[in-house]
Order: sequence, then C-alpha cells, then structure tokens
Amino acid sequence: MSNITLYGYWRSSAAYRVRIALNLKGLEYQQKSVHLVKNGGEQHASDFKSLNPSQLVPVLVDGDMQLNQSLAIADYLDEAYPTVLLTPLDRQRRYLVKALAQDIAVDIHPLNNLRVLQYLTGELSVEESDKSNWYRHWITLGFEALEQKLARTKGIYCVGNEVSLVDVCLVPQVYNAERFNVDLSRFPVIRELTASLRELPAFIDAAPENQPDAVLS
Repeated sequence: MSNITLYGYWRSSAAYRVRIALNLKGLEYQQKSVHLVKNGGEQHASDFKSLNPSQLVPVLVDGDMQLNQSLAIADYLDEAYPTVLLTPLDRQRRYLVKALAQDIAVDIHPLNNLRVLQYLTGELSVEESDKSNWYRHWITLGFEALEQKLARTKGIYCVGNEVSLVDVCLVPQVYNAERFNVDLSRFPVIRELTASLRELPAFIDAAPENQPDAVLS
C-alpha cells in the first residue's frame, strides 16, 4: 500500500493540480475526500483543522512529511521523486516555468477560490449573477496576459515539448473557466494546449469527473 495520501476534493483546482503531478510521476496514492460544501464544509471540521489550520485542500501526507500548498507539494515531489520533473533543471527554463505557474496559481486562482465566492454571496450579499461576473472577469483578465506569454513559450505543451508545472496548473484553471462559462474563444493558444494535455492519461485520470468522490456530490 502507498505511503502517500492526498486530502482533496474532486472539484478543487489545487487538488486537481496535485493529482496530475502524482499521475505524471507514476506514483500510487490514496485519496481522502474533504467535501468543501456538504455539512458546512468538511474542511472546517476539527480533525481536518488539526491537519491544516488554514482549512484548505490539498494536503499531502507522505510518510512523515505533511504538506499543504499545491506548488510547494509539486516542488517536494520533484525532489523526493525526481524520475519525472515538473520543473526543468536548466535554470532559465526552470524559473520561466515557475513564473508561468504562479501566474495561474497565485494571480488568477485565489480570486476565484470557494471561500472568496462564499464571502461575496454571504457576508457581502452579492447576487449570484454578480458573483459569476466577478469570476469571469478575473479569469479573463488573467488569461489575456497568459495567452500572450504562452504564445511565446509553447511547443506541444506550455513550455516546449515536455509537460511541466505550467501544464499542471493550466488545465484545472481552464476547467474552472468552463464551469463559469468564460468565453474561451478569445484564447486559441490556451484552448489548443488544453486540448493536447487532456489527451494524456495522467490528465484524464486526474479529471474531476473521474474522482471517487465526484459520484458522492
């Protein structure tokens, strides 16, 4: 049995990234579902709060290592299991990959995170339609810049012809964009890259609809 356990939620884009990373490396892992909506959000339960006081997924447990934050988890996996690397060893390409990944995971994603959306419709009493407009605005703004950057760096995948951390971050963010009906026709590079990546087994197996807890939601 694998020593690796991933605490996540089928629709969490951050957990989605980690599933892709684990799959690309060919690592076996167990999944423990933390339902972010049912029962007031299982991430707020005392047992999970003791695991991650930030009350966010994902959390990766690998033996004695316990880690949150998807990008930090990706770095850890590269060091612990380097047979397949998500960030290249070449310094220039390495930091290009890191910067592009952060464009997605640091600049775009947090503004659309579940707890932000819940705050908008809860404490601030924002209408559902306005919440969706918020979501689409920030993804569109981020994708406008990302489209231009990827046009300069792409090969078969986001940075050249090898799958990298950028690809790991891109596909979950596109999944979110599709859920909220972002007009992706404006982003042909992003669409082309995503289509290619979604043909890879590691991405297929990590897709939200293919997770065990998807059928329970």
